[in-house]
Amino acid sequence: MTPEDDAARLEGLWSGEFGDDYVERNKAASEGRRPFWEHVLGAIEAGSALEIGCNVGGNLRWLAELLGAENVAGVDVNERALEVVRSEVPGVDARVASARELPFADNSFDLVFTTGVLIHQSPDELPRVMDEIVRCSRRYVLCGEYRADELEEVPYRGQRGALYKQDYGRLYQERFPQLRLLEEGFLPKSEGVWDDVTYWVFEQG
Repeated sequence: MTPEDDAARLEGLWSGEFGDDYVERNKAASEGRRPFWEHVLGAIEAGSALEIGCNVGGNLRWLAELLGAENVAGVDVNERALEVVRSEVPGVDARVASARELPFADNSFDLVFTTGVLIHQSPDELPRVMDEIVRCSRRYVLCGEYRADELEEVPYRGQRGALYKQDYGRLYQERFPQLRLLEEGFLPKSEGVWDDVTYWVFEQG
């Protein structure tokens, strides 16, 4: 299987029934996330934001409140998830799109980010996804993902090749030397909001 075929396989997985099931499990994702976004936006100067893999809008809900819905966008491969976003976060630009080909011009948003999305990318196609994220970012990039020192595949709900841990912050810095690390933190599952997620906030140099 070529890297593109593998990436297409994963996009098919998340856009289909497997992804629809995730939508149902994830409907309460926004609960408790406002303090995190207040913290992030209080530390940077961002007036607009784009989320890659926004699912049901667990982050977009708070960004729309803090930045204005007209300044917030999200993309996902699952149409059912986007229907939830459009219903519950009206005014947000919610589009079906692959992370490998974002439908936005260069430097379109102050902040471009993922939370729990890079982990579901094919490792061979991950650089292409990261390139698109950085391309669309005017100033800041944030990722919140499961971290491991080295690439580690984790079996996920009966699927192989669907979840990978690695040091995503290091990968960003190695691929994009112009990115300056502003903050790194950990969001523990024990607090009941996130799921042992490490996050990195970068600024374009």
